[in-house]
Amino acid sequence: MEIKGRIVQILPLVTGVSANGEWKKQDYILETDDQYPKKICFNCWGDKIQQFNIQQGEELIASIDVSSREFNGRWYTEVRAWKIDRPSAQPAQSQDMGAAPFPPQDYFAPQTNAGAASNDDLPF
Repeated sequence: MEIKGRIVQILPLVTGVSANGEWKKQDYILETDDQYPKKICFNCWGDKIQQFNIQQGEELIASIDVSSREFNGRWYTEVRAWKIDRPSAQPAQSQDMGAAPFPPQDYFAPQTNAGAASNDDLPF
């Protein structure tokens, strides 16, 4: 699933130690650019925090997984980003593109038959 919007807030980094070792988690608030904007809290874990390098005010598309789990009769839902795309980033173009990808503008101009005395536009 993907959500697109602007980062309006970055919450404090949370760290801890578990049986598997040290962990860290960063929460972000994204505001969608819909007619009725929604604020969505999603998070990144571990090395993804530095890899994504999300900044406040940045426009992005977050690919997310949504999961819920039950603990002591209560349900907890997590929205975790696994990929971040930045739509404003322009892809690099190769310098050796060769010929233009489209024919010149006058290629589509109507062809005229100079020797014909007819007034209609048909070529036959």
